[in-house]
Amino acid sequence: MSEKRNQIDYFQKASIYDLLAQFYKYSNPSLHMHFYLKHYKYMNKALSLMRSPVQSGHGDAQIRFLHTSPDSPNVDIYVNGSRVIKDLPFKKISQVLRLKAGKYHIDIYPSGNMVDSVLNKNITVEEGKSYTLTTIDSVKKMRLLVFLNHPAVPVNEAKVRFIHLSPDTPELDIAVKDRDVIFPKVSYKQATEYLGLTPMTVDLEARAAGSREILLSLPKAHFKPNVSYTIVFLGSSTEKPELQYISIEE
Repeated sequence: MSEKRNQIDYFQKASIYDLLAQFYKYSNPSLHMHFYLKHYKYMNKALSLMRSPVQSGHGDAQIRFLHTSPDSPNVDIYVNGSRVIKDLPFKKISQVLRLKAGKYHIDIYPSGNMVDSVLNKNITVEEGKSYTLTTIDSVKKMRLLVFLNHPAVPVNEAKVRFIHLSPDTPELDIAVKDRDVIFPKVSYKQATEYLGLTPMTVDLEARAAGSREILLSLPKAHFKPNVSYTIVFLGSSTEKPELQYISIEE
């Protein structure tokens, strides 16, 4: 089958699944999600066959810090020697900072203590891009992961991605409650792709990968129009703080 014929076929399938998704939008959110995921799958296949120039953003870079090191105290964060975040606690996200494109040095200290840093790292940020910088692992082995955000959302739509940051939790399947898996085998330190959504409220769950065992329920996950979300799994499956999640609006 030619590329053009493939593209037409994908668009037709996407259209059918979109109609089914809209039919169940208010009467059955789980079926709505089921068919919307199929719609999204075939739209992505069709669009991947279309080539369009990539447009880059303009202006300063934006960064924010998320503290997920489970046994770490609150932290102070310094950029190029200047404190920019004070007393950031576990599972909290900082305010957004704007930086000129370029290289920066990050130092992280226990709150109020500038004697012994728990982490130092050099990063590079690009013009017009948005980043989430996340502390992970134990305080003695703390590392900083950098995730690129994509906050733009089509008008009246929503989107969500998931990040697995619980160090002792196995791979996760992210699923609609009692239904299909959305993202399979999400491993520690992995961020999924973004999933486009019709705004909705839906019950989700994180399962042990390849099984029906529910490790964490996400009841009544609410996705508002014109908002991009990141849902982060953090904490511990075996110790305190326990496995939990936070939802961040981008």
